[in-house]
Amino acid sequence: MEPVRKQFAANLRGHREKAGLSQEALAEACDLHRTEISLLERCKRSPRLETLVILSRGLELPEVSELLKGIR
Repeated sequence: MEPVRKQFAANLRGHREKAGLSQEALAEACDLHRTEISLLERCKRSPRLETLVILSRGLELPEVSELLKGIR
């Protein structure tokens, strides 16, 4: 499970930084707590399906699958 979390965390951080958002700004855009973003980016928590959708919308990604790239 660890490689999955690591890849997801890297994808999330990469998209967040590309969007020019801090963890706090992304959390606000998604109506999530900043701690949730931090836990996801540090591989301390796996996202629920609903959270994946919320994050992809907050990051204005064309597809939710952008957050899952490289995960097999």
